[in-house]
Amino acid sequence: MAVHYDVIGIGNAIVDVLAHSDDAFLAAHGLAKGAMTLIDADTAKSLYDAMTPTIECSGGSAANTIAGLASLGAPTAFIGKVRDDQLGAIFRHDIRALGVAFETLLATGGAATARCLIFVTADAQRTMQTYLGACVELGPGDIDEELIGAAKVTYLEGYLWDPSSAKEAFVKAATVARQAGRTVALSLSDSFCVDRHRNDFRNLVNDHIDIIFANEEEIKSLYQVDTFDAAMQGVRGHCRIAALTRGDKGSVVISGAEVHVVDAAPVSRVVDTTGAGDAYAAGFLFGVTHDFDLAQSARIGGIVAAEAIGHFGARAEVSLDELVRRELAGS
Repeated sequence: MAVHYDVIGIGNAIVDVLAHSDDAFLAAHGLAKGAMTLIDADTAKSLYDAMTPTIECSGGSAANTIAGLASLGAPTAFIGKVRDDQLGAIFRHDIRALGVAFETLLATGGAATARCLIFVTADAQRTMQTYLGACVELGPGDIDEELIGAAKVTYLEGYLWDPSSAKEAFVKAATVARQAGRTVALSLSDSFCVDRHRNDFRNLVNDHIDIIFANEEEIKSLYQVDTFDAAMQGVRGHCRIAALTRGDKGSVVISGAEVHVVDAAPVSRVVDTTGAGDAYAAGFLFGVTHDFDLAQSARIGGIVAAEAIGHFGARAEVSLDELVRRELAGS
C-alpha cells in the first residue's frame, strides 16, 4: 500500500477552553494542580461559569501533535469523534484548515463534543478538567484500515484509553499498522492516566508499540520506580524507541544500546506548558519520518516544544517549518 501520510493520530477530539487562574481558585474548587481530571457534564458547566475570560481553540493531545506536524509541512491525518454541534463544527473546521485529513463520521446523537477546561497559573502550570463527551463513542468501526495502512506512523494518545471501546480501536489500529509494516507510537499522556491503566499500558507497549513518548513522572509511574535512571532501565528493550522528556533538562532518547541526552531548546519566558509534550512528539516524529537521526529528531522536538511554552495555548503561533529550518541552519 502506498504511503500518503507521515503520521495519522488517533485521540480525543476536544475543544480547549483556556483561562488564567491562581492557586486559590484551584483549591476552592478542589482541582489537582498540574493534572488532567475527567469530569461530567454538570461539573464542566459549573466550572465554565466560574472561569475568567477564556480563549477557545481546537485541542486534544494527539490532535495538537498532528497540528504541529502539519505546521512542519508533514502530510497528516486524524481520527477522533465529535458531535454535530457548535464545538464539533469548530474542531472539524480548525483541523481541516491546517491541511489535516479528518473524515471521522460525526455523532448525530448522544453526548456533546468534548471540551477541556484549562486553568493556567502564574507559574505556567496547567490544570485540566476534561469532559470527554462524544470522544467516548470512538470505536473500532471508526478505524479506517486503508488510512492506517497509508501512514508511516500511527500515533496513539494515552488519554483515549479511558473509554472501553477506544481500547478496541487502539488495538485494531496498531494491529493493522503492524501488518502493513508501519510504525506505531504511543504517548502516555499523564501520570494519573498511567496510574489508572498501568498493566494495560505495559502490555500495549510490549505487544504493539515501536515508539513511546513519556515525561519523567509518566515513565516512572509506568514501571513503578523512584528514579529516572531506573525508569530508563525499565523501558529499555520493551519498545524500539523511548523518547523521554524532562522539562528544562531536555530529553533522553533510548534505542537498544543507544542513549542520546539532548538539551532543552532555549526559551526566553515560560508562559504556558500546555501541549509541550504534544509539541515535542510532533517535532520528534517529523524527524524520524524525514530521515533525521534520533538525536536530531529530539532536538527538533525540543525546538517545537520551546515554541509551545512561550505563549498561551498549545497550538503554534508561527510556522514551525520556518522556525525549525532557521534553528537548524544556525547550529
